[in-house]
Amino acid sequence: MEYRIEHDSLGEVKVPADHMWGAQTQRSFENFKIGGHAMPKEIIRAFAILKKCAARVNEEDGKLDPEKGKAIRSACDEILAGQWDGEFPLVVYQTGSGTQSNMNMNEVVAHIANAKLEKAGSDKRVHPNDDVNMSQSSNDTFPTALHVAAVYVLHHYLYGSLDGLIDTFAAKSKGFMHVVKIGRTHVQDAVPLTFGQEISGWLEMLKQVRSMIHDAEKYLHPLAIGGTAVGTGLNSPKDFGEKVAKAISEETGMPFTSAPNKFYALTGRDNIVFAHGALDALAGDCMKFADDIRLLAGGPRAGLGEISIPANEPGSSIMPGKVNPTQCEALTMVACRVHGNQTVVSMASSQGRFELNVFAPILAESFIESTRLLGDAIHSFDIHCAQGIKVNEERMEELVEKSLMLVTALSPHIGYEKSAQIAKKAFADNSSLKEAAVALGFVTAEDYDKWVNPREMTNVDR
Repeated sequence: MEYRIEHDSLGEVKVPADHMWGAQTQRSFENFKIGGHAMPKEIIRAFAILKKCAARVNEEDGKLDPEKGKAIRSACDEILAGQWDGEFPLVVYQTGSGTQSNMNMNEVVAHIANAKLEKAGSDKRVHPNDDVNMSQSSNDTFPTALHVAAVYVLHHYLYGSLDGLIDTFAAKSKGFMHVVKIGRTHVQDAVPLTFGQEISGWLEMLKQVRSMIHDAEKYLHPLAIGGTAVGTGLNSPKDFGEKVAKAISEETGMPFTSAPNKFYALTGRDNIVFAHGALDALAGDCMKFADDIRLLAGGPRAGLGEISIPANEPGSSIMPGKVNPTQCEALTMVACRVHGNQTVVSMASSQGRFELNVFAPILAESFIESTRLLGDAIHSFDIHCAQGIKVNEERMEELVEKSLMLVTALSPHIGYEKSAQIAKKAFADNSSLKEAAVALGFVTAEDYDKWVNPREMTNVDR
């Protein structure tokens, strides 16, 4: 392998000649061989947007040479287009401020920009710190990139998938609104409801949590840029943060603003905790309805078997014909991962000692991973499971008729105590509720038929 010599404030460093990064990237690449988890590409994208917008503002303010500014912005556009994906090798487990990833971007942009300037016959050269990082610090750029990336992944990975499953549940709820089934509480028989009513509970969960995520997103819109090292804005023009936030908003189409208190913006991460908490709530909802669905589909003969779900692949290497609720399992595994990431986010956000939180990279990875996993898993669950749910009306009717909790409908007419006696007798004798009620002399057969109507008990026709 051929190398070139780069230098930084610590001295000279050998860098692979076929790469565009510089000395600080190479040092980090060599010093942090930890885990192999590359910095998320969404953070790289956000950094490229930030550097492009910062160059634009610095150029407009007369601080950055226009020729250099044009080269920097052009380099950032190429990075955003995916032309230089192999130039960002650094891992998540590095300095907690993300300084090396900031410098990785600065160095790559500078090298690309300099190649452009040289090709154009210019003798000007872009410096990674003095030009690309002008008016900035890693301490305000990484938190800014974190917020830009977090908003991006919500819109590009999650909201569409979530809306799709909401639409599916809405259609299924409407389609099965008059299919009566037995309800269950404490995993025990309860009074009837319709399957459409049951699904409406899942539907409302998703609608509510989507609103929660939207509400949480607004706390990610304020950006730290302009705070530089400790929040004072040293070496940055007074209105730099406002101008760059506006430029980023225009570049992304998202309503980013300048954080009014940069000291908070550098050290506080409760906004990420709050937003990820909404993702954690979504994960809990997914766990709940995925469990319901796989239990309702359990069997097909020795379980509840009230519904069927698509048979996507064989379920066993030894038991022929077995089919498993694999989409439910995948979704609930994702929920477990998101719950774990919530612990990581909560712990990492609490480490904002003095003027800086130094767990920024793991916050970024956790938030992005949770969002992308939820978006992918919800979409997969929707198209491979939820859309194909079918009901076994005969089985539902059978279980309704067998349920002892239909006796609840008699309680207003004969009282709780007598109703309980009927249920106990029917269970002990393995007889029907009607037979037990008539045998005890508490109701006539005609009254039983008049008062115990499973469909009316659901109040679906109210």
